[in-house]
Amino acid sequence: MKGVIAAIVLAAGTATRMGQPKQLLNWGGQPLIRVVAEHVLAASLDQVLVVVGHAQAAVTDALHDLPVQIVHNPHYTEGQSTSLKTGVAALSSEVTAALVVLGDQPFVTSTIIDTIVTTWRSSQTPIVAPSYQGQRGHPVLFACSLFPELLAIAGDQGARSLLQRHRSALQLIPFDDQRPLIDIDTWEDYQQMSRLNNTV
Repeated sequence: MKGVIAAIVLAAGTATRMGQPKQLLNWGGQPLIRVVAEHVLAASLDQVLVVVGHAQAAVTDALHDLPVQIVHNPHYTEGQSTSLKTGVAALSSEVTAALVVLGDQPFVTSTIIDTIVTTWRSSQTPIVAPSYQGQRGHPVLFACSLFPELLAIAGDQGARSLLQRHRSALQLIPFDDQRPLIDIDTWEDYQQMSRLNNTV
């Protein structure tokens, strides 16, 4: 099935544990969010939305010349679910599936994204996600039939409760790489990931 597949990149967080906007951390000479967005844009997707909130102006400026749709989340301080819902609500009516991408995972490559998209197109499984060395990770693709449930999520969480509720509708794709599991939440995380980046 062809369908229209969009990506929702979540980049609105306050990064309280980091103490500075992690979306703007230097990653190989570019802001981290730009690197993530470029990976998404290099994949076979039809629409790319980036949800912004904290440091909105600077994050938007970092993406100013990329073909992405910036969506502002005025409620970003209330948790990740608000950014997820903002992104889903902004999707065009033609979208048949959406890939939720975290804005602080630069090791999620376009190859990983394309594999998820290709798998969904062939299987039509309601949820498709990667498994990195046996552990489920991001990004996660949701069929449009689940958009109403995504819009109902509340609090400082992503779609974890939905994934647990629909375990039987989840297809995992194994990848032999643990780096995409690492979120940049603290300065130590950033240093660790920078070292890993220098080894590839």
